[in-house]
Amino acid sequence: MKVLSLFFVTAVVSVCGQTLGGPKHDKKVVCYIATWAVYRPDPGKFSLEDLEPSLCTHLVYSFAGLNETTNTIKSLDPWQDLETDYGKAGYKRLVGLKQKYPHLKVTLAIGGWNEGSPRYSNMASKPETRAAFIKSVLLMLNNYKFDGLDLDWEYPTKRDGKPYDRENFVLLVKELSEAFEPYGYILTAALGAGKTTMETAYDLAKLSRYLDLIHMMCYDYHGTWDRVLGANAPMKGIGENDTLSVEWTVEYLLSHGVSPYKMVLGLPMYGRTFLLTDPGTRVLEYGKTPVRENGFKGPYTGEAGFMGYNEICVQTTNKSSPWVYHWHEQTSTPYIRDGEKVIAFDNGRSIAIKVQMAIDKGLGGVMVWSIDTDDFKGNCNETDAYIDFVERHKRMVYDPVVKKAVENLHIPDVTLVGSKGPAYVIQDDKLHLRLPQPKYTNYALMQTINDAITLAVEEKRIMDEVKRLEEHNVVKTDDDKGASSFLQSSVVCVVLSVAFVLNL
Repeated sequence: MKVLSLFFVTAVVSVCGQTLGGPKHDKKVVCYIATWAVYRPDPGKFSLEDLEPSLCTHLVYSFAGLNETTNTIKSLDPWQDLETDYGKAGYKRLVGLKQKYPHLKVTLAIGGWNEGSPRYSNMASKPETRAAFIKSVLLMLNNYKFDGLDLDWEYPTKRDGKPYDRENFVLLVKELSEAFEPYGYILTAALGAGKTTMETAYDLAKLSRYLDLIHMMCYDYHGTWDRVLGANAPMKGIGENDTLSVEWTVEYLLSHGVSPYKMVLGLPMYGRTFLLTDPGTRVLEYGKTPVRENGFKGPYTGEAGFMGYNEICVQTTNKSSPWVYHWHEQTSTPYIRDGEKVIAFDNGRSIAIKVQMAIDKGLGGVMVWSIDTDDFKGNCNETDAYIDFVERHKRMVYDPVVKKAVENLHIPDVTLVGSKGPAYVIQDDKLHLRLPQPKYTNYALMQTINDAITLAVEEKRIMDEVKRLEEHNVVKTDDDKGASSFLQSSVVCVVLSVAFVLNL
């Protein structure tokens, strides 16, 4: 009878009190939530109940604002954020997810594009106004049990900011960091990725010292404001001197004192829309093909020149759709076209390429803007996300140094590991790449991000061991040399620095 009672109690706990985990890797996956997505029309309407918290390590509630009279933090949508006056209690509901998902860190972001720059410039300009702000932040975090604050001032020194914003932003961050330390709060910031913004707005080395994580907004490099067609988040630029690319931004940050393990690479879950000036244009060229001043709107987001991935993927997966899919090799991005309409966006493949680069460079992880424009309803399918992993694996599998590296690392045999999840395993005495099975699933891009991180971490581990063996003069025959030439041509970004993991 006691055994039965114990079994019953255990069963009840497992059903009623079960806590759930997060990603299986040790990298950060920071998920911003645009809380105004709840006002979009169905099926693009997104509420906090639509979240899948297991896909993220951090959730960022976006946005709070700044009361410019009192220099204090405030809710921008009290009915949605707070409980008073029969409000929807968004703060409480999001933080409450930690009861079921204890791995989560939930922070509050302040700022955003619509908040502008001047009020933050004024607040940061004096010790007393910074102190008032910091006091209000501590009160807000304590009242609603957030784990920390994300600063999204867009941007110091710019958009009617002041030249001294650069230094004052560092002072604000330093003073916030010192005030947060006794409470263990997290302090992060979202930084702009344009060259002039990074040069004028940020003392990157000092910010890296005081911030726990730096969220790099590696998107919005191009849009209709250029008056020519371009990729929203190109992996590489279209020329040697093109600074508007993810790769250039990351290299700039690393060379200007940002610790790689504190850098979180921003990935867009949306694309940019264009209307061609000449609808009859046959060949489209990034950086050259003229477009109109304004793009077209998506059916859910309703913003000219912008479409969420959940709006775009429906077009790309509809076989009767007039949209034609293209891949732009130089920037590693897809685009689709229907006559005069063009959408340049990110899909699973382009996201996986950026994830692999982030892991190779030892970055702390990735963030997404924003999770509410992923395919959270599960209407689409990502079938080609791992093409580049497959191509690299084909070149790895017969290389004798890779084989030796795999032996040293004790990669498990396929019969000894579970059947779920992406992995590198040994099958028939060869290195085998096991990929997720294509299927319709909610959050196709978020699933791709986490699977790609898992694979990229393991691939880097193998290649680091290959590098170590090569440095110790592993001898190859002439026949072997050709098989392993991919080390120079394919895996360019391998680094030897240890990626420290912060338990933030």
